Amino acid sequence: MAGLFNTGWTPNKITLLRVAVGFAAVSLFGRGTWANLFAVALTVAAIALDALDGHLARKKQMATPLGAQLDVLGDRMIENLYFTYFAVVGMVSFWLPVLFFARGAATDFLRGLALKSGHSGWGANGMLQTWWGKALVASRWSRGLYAAMKCLCFCYLGLELALTRGPVALIGTLASNVHMTIRTLAYVLTWTTAAFCLVRGLPVLIEGWNYFARAAAAPPKTGMAREAA
Repeated sequence: MAGLFNTGWTPNKITLLRVAVGFAAVSLFGRGTWANLFAVALTVAAIALDALDGHLARKKQMATPLGAQLDVLGDRMIENLYFTYFAVVGMVSFWLPVLFFARGAATDFLRGLALKSGHSGWGANGMLQTWWGKALVASRWSRGLYAAMKCLCFCYLGLELALTRGPVALIGTLASNVHMTIRTLAYVLTWTTAAFCLVRGLPVLIEGWNYFARAAAAPPKTGMAREAA
């Protein structure tokens, strides 16, 4: 992947590529053991591309507001795609993808309104100002940990699908206590990731709400239409 630095690939193109790789991976799940294992490998590639697009944007100074929004959109599409698939096949709770959908819709709504008003990033003109908000949402450790947790969830569930489920599972029938252990670990991984997802969304929800409460309380600008306020 390092060769992409020396080609015409931009961070936005890499973001689109990782979404395509994610869709390809999910399309292979449930099509047999080896297809499932290949889907897991593609999942790892999609997460690696997620790290690569951000690194390229920083290294080549190609970061833009549009690119940041596209990166968030790519994240939403990937996580909703995987969790919805695993919910449909009964491997995670129905409420797990619902939680990710709801959290993503709320935070993206606030971000979109702020961006439309010309407020983005973390500077003096940004919607989010606190150090703890920056640490939870934008720091490298937070973004890296969240990406790793999602990758672990998707790969674990994909491997479980390949190894223990279906008529051609590699392991086949397991003792009930072993199967329960595997399922319990899946439960812990997925809901821990969901909890961290909610925690990372709190700064946007709290500060975004406060920001728009202050904006609503401010006197309207002369000559500005009501719809533009």
